[in-house]
Amino acid sequence: MDFLLMVILVIYVLRTLARIFLPMLFQNVVNKAQQQHSQQQNYTNNAPPTGKIKVEYKPETKKGSIPDSEGEFIDYEEIK
Repeated sequence: MDFLLMVILVIYVLRTLARIFLPMLFQNVVNKAQQQHSQQQNYTNNAPPTGKIKVEYKPETKKGSIPDSEGEFIDYEEIK
């Protein structure tokens, strides 16, 4: 009997606390998401204009070489 009464009391207290604290927790999560969204919008607004081009140097690679991942190739001649 005491165990059942304690379980009911604990469930009642947890429900009451959840009704108080869960809305505040969700409001904090929503506020953080809104702040991150506004920061991302500010970043995109401060981005360089779209007419500019940035070129990075990329060294030339040998076009005649075969990568190691392609396996071993054997030259052949067609016999008639």
